[in-house]
Amino acid sequence: MNQNPGIYGRKVGNTQLYTPEGNVSRVTVVQAGPIHVLNKRTPEKDGYTALVYGFEERKEKHTTKPMMGQFKKANTAPRRVVKELRCSPEFAAKFEVGAEVKLDQIFEVGMFVDARGTTRGRGFTGVVRRWGFAGGVQTHGTHEYRRHGGSIGTNMTPGRTLPNIKMGGQYGNETMSTLNLKISRIDVDKHLLMIEGGIPGAKGGLVLIRTAVKKHKQNKK
Repeated sequence: MNQNPGIYGRKVGNTQLYTPEGNVSRVTVVQAGPIHVLNKRTPEKDGYTALVYGFEERKEKHTTKPMMGQFKKANTAPRRVVKELRCSPEFAAKFEVGAEVKLDQIFEVGMFVDARGTTRGRGFTGVVRRWGFAGGVQTHGTHEYRRHGGSIGTNMTPGRTLPNIKMGGQYGNETMSTLNLKISRIDVDKHLLMIEGGIPGAKGGLVLIRTAVKKHKQNKK
């Protein structure tokens, strides 16, 4: 189970930054906050350790009574997004219920992170767009088969279409992760993370940013 520290946010868009050496760095901006701790999971009560985050305020009349009880216990306003992230007991001990989570308490410039988001849905697409097929021959009498996938099986043996044959179908709208992205800048006051490279998802999409799993040793430096 991944217990690396992380935070949820909204993908704002892309821009570029200039490094002190004069190079251009393409970054993705993530609005991660203000975020408050709504609850804490403990091994004694729940069997594991986790923090329950809440951000983006919502009207009280649009909030159910059970959720309002949770927000009142944390002494915070109702939140639109409530997410739970597992973490180590040492990390959870840094925060109290109702406290605001600052970006510099989790991340630092130069740290590597993993970004997870939901890719843009593209509906039902054919094999050319979905899998990058070349399509059929465009000339020599080709008729209605220019963007088809071609043969999908054999004749007598095995006499059926084998599993995992690439065909047209639903494309996009799936959870994907991009690993080992570097943090270029952190704006604590505006709750902004600027991360080198691209992050899955459309503008305004919900993303999860966690310290990198495969570069954990570098993050400790």
